[in-house]
Amino acid sequence: MSNIYEKMKELGIKLPEAPAKGGIYSPAKRFDKNLVYISGCGPVIDKPVTGVLGKDFTKEEGLEISRNSMLNVLSVLESEIGDLNKVKQPVKILTFVASDNSFYEQPFVANGGSQLLVDLFGIEKAPSRSAIGINVLPGNIPVETEAIFELTEE
Repeated sequence: MSNIYEKMKELGIKLPEAPAKGGIYSPAKRFDKNLVYISGCGPVIDKPVTGVLGKDFTKEEGLEISRNSMLNVLSVLESEIGDLNKVKQPVKILTFVASDNSFYEQPFVANGGSQLLVDLFGIEKAPSRSAIGINVLPGNIPVETEAIFELTEE
């Protein structure tokens, strides 16, 4: 098995600090022995990102925004499990895309997060996925992603 951190270094990927909680919830919750659910994470890494796709951002800009949301998901996961090498595979992701009423490219935007997972874990471990368009997200962020990961046996 390849080392996930070596792969990240090779791809120039650096995880941000895990985002602070925005309410009364658990950022990560383990269940069913080897599964971990990561609560929704937005794209904020080093500066605020606000607006909606199709009005304030193009679908291409949405790819990076979605990728940054997934980076935050991975940072929360690492905080919970201590070592991303314990990840057997991503199982499911759900990407919410704040969208103008005439924007229909939510699946394209969600590809930013999906592609990051495929780059790290391989296409054969691509997760199932849903991409949902909504009118607004907390703090006016444009994308929020949640995920479920399967861990290796400990």
